Amino acid sequence: MKESRLATAKNTIGKTRLWVWLILLVAALGAAAWFAWGEGLRRTGAAGTAYGAHVACSCRFIAGRGLDDCAKDKLDGMELIRFSEDAQAKSVTASIPLVASDTATYREGYGCVLEPWEG
Repeated sequence: MKESRLATAKNTIGKTRLWVWLILLVAALGAAAWFAWGEGLRRTGAAGTAYGAHVACSCRFIAGRGLDDCAKDKLDGMELIRFSEDAQAKSVTASIPLVASDTATYREGYGCVLEPWEG
């Protein structure tokens, strides 16, 4: 009976260690990928969210379409970009979680204007 419990305990500890190593490996690979491609992803993400915010703001507040309908206008490669609106401020925010976010606000006489970028 003792041998059975001991074998089960060792097996559980071995599985736990395996999961810890797998999680550490995935985290290390993720960090390496972010280090290798992160800057390029942030730059292209910033351009994509700026474009998306401007187009979606124009669609929503100039053309008067719903935001869900405007999301259908996304180009190929913009699948990760999500839109949200602030109807009171007449603005649309386009974002890629953890990468980039931009907001465009409708201004009478100017159309949809992006918020200034911080460099």
